Amino acid sequence: MLLLEVAGESQAGVVVEQVVRDREGNPSKVLLYFSDGLFRTDHPASGLTTIMDFREDRLAMIDHRSRNYIEVKLSQWEREVARRLKEEISGVMPKGRKIIVKKPGRKAVINGFQTEQMEVWAGGELIEENWMTRDVEMKEVEKVMDRVAQGFSKDFRLEMKEGREIYEKLKPYGFPILIKDYTMTYGLGAIDRVEVRKMEKKELEKEVFLPPAGYQKIVPESPKK
Repeated sequence: MLLLEVAGESQAGVVVEQVVRDREGNPSKVLLYFSDGLFRTDHPASGLTTIMDFREDRLAMIDHRSRNYIEVKLSQWEREVARRLKEEISGVMPKGRKIIVKKPGRKAVINGFQTEQMEVWAGGELIEENWMTRDVEMKEVEKVMDRVAQGFSKDFRLEMKEGREIYEKLKPYGFPILIKDYTMTYGLGAIDRVEVRKMEKKELEKEVFLPPAGYQKIVPESPKK
């Protein structure tokens, strides 16, 4: 099992290394950092980092190539994303689909993790396979993911309902090590959309969740009324 304990003096956290594939199957490495209401994602290939601080209502978006960053209120950003999504689908109300999670009974060892296959069905259609593990301590991850799953809940309940429902129904089975997506290939079979390569519990310095020293803060323009 690729779960490591690293001693330290900072706050407890979890670091996840995963590979995410786009519709063409092109892989990219993504690093996730979780710690007591703090969440960071790194995309090394593009040089971009996003930090969400749910305790202080703070969102930072960092461009390492230009050594710049933007910092705004997380709640403000959520409302703006919800507003834009509503505009994009204006007049088209998404139909609610019945979400069912099935447990076929198949198990496998993936990247050192003991996993069990869970199928996600929406409206009678198989949309995902999630290979879940209980090998990892989920407390730090769950605190953050629960908050992420609630995102947009006040401004965008219906459109986000399906994703939250899938998360809640999979949650008792652990953490997804491999997600196979059936919706991206139009019936031609599943593709490995997300694969966890490594997960480690470690102490995280507070600087992990702050913009790097020496980077320039960019003040975004206020949205026009």
